[in-house]
Amino acid sequence: MDSRSHVPVLLDRVVALLAPSLQGDGSVMVDATLGLGGHTEAVLTRCTLARVVGIDRDPEALALARQRLAGFGDRFTGVHAVYDELPDVLDELGLDAVDAVLFDLGVSSMQLDVRERGFAYAEDAPLDMRMDGSTGPTAADVLNTYSAKELTRVLRDYGEERYAGRIASAVVRQRERAPFTTSARLVELLYAEIPAPARRTGGHPAKRTFQALRMEVNDELAVLRRAIPAAIDAIRVGGRVVVESYHSLEDRLVKQAFTAVTRSEAPPDLPVVPEELQPALRLLTRGAEQASAEEVATNPRAASVRLRAVERIKSSGAAA
Repeated sequence: MDSRSHVPVLLDRVVALLAPSLQGDGSVMVDATLGLGGHTEAVLTRCTLARVVGIDRDPEALALARQRLAGFGDRFTGVHAVYDELPDVLDELGLDAVDAVLFDLGVSSMQLDVRERGFAYAEDAPLDMRMDGSTGPTAADVLNTYSAKELTRVLRDYGEERYAGRIASAVVRQRERAPFTTSARLVELLYAEIPAPARRTGGHPAKRTFQALRMEVNDELAVLRRAIPAAIDAIRVGGRVVVESYHSLEDRLVKQAFTAVTRSEAPPDLPVVPEELQPALRLLTRGAEQASAEEVATNPRAASVRLRAVERIKSSGAAA
């Protein structure tokens, strides 16, 4: 696989948001979702004084990224971890604080492209979907063991699937005959259960169910809920956190976390806000930024991206 053939979403805008915090000698960015290393490569190329700690839970992606970034020498450090383990990673590297943290959430191009990983619904493959294939339950385990009520919750909350209950009931019925093991049988079920008019809109009928299973298997929302505050705590004054989300629930979590740390604690009618009541961070984006029509045309994954960023403007004691 050529890792360079995949262009990250909103690459130039992301680097432009990160670069001001990475101009100092020895500045450090954490790429919390390293993937194939596209964002990190751009940062190391354009911010020549910076170094990057790249975190990924997927050993295969980490190996490919290390090959891609080998030319940067000790300016890049790859770490096998889940991104909510950020505080532990920094402790082990002896870093009290960093200058930037980047999250590019969701599934990587590599995971979609490798058939055996089971993330894609376009061809028959094992129902795995683990970002770290060495640990934890698979998508097949979820389909074969969850109750109809639990499956409905997963499909509704994570996939925003209108027919969640209908699909869950069908899964429970069919698994009594034989357990689910590969994607083709699940896709066939989805075609049967989702009414024809609904199948003609909103993309492939399996898209929402596969997304929901992936998010459940990898516990993505719970990990993100822990990771965003950890990243905010980790940045020093002038440091920035930049997040690309691809799901409304992810974006809502990021928005809530950023709003909480950029809101003044002073009463709204106070004419002058004292220093101690001013927020420690400020928003760098107005709402959530989206990709241009031109980028979406060349990179369909950009269609659902929502980009948000904050900057620390004063110390709150956690990072100085």
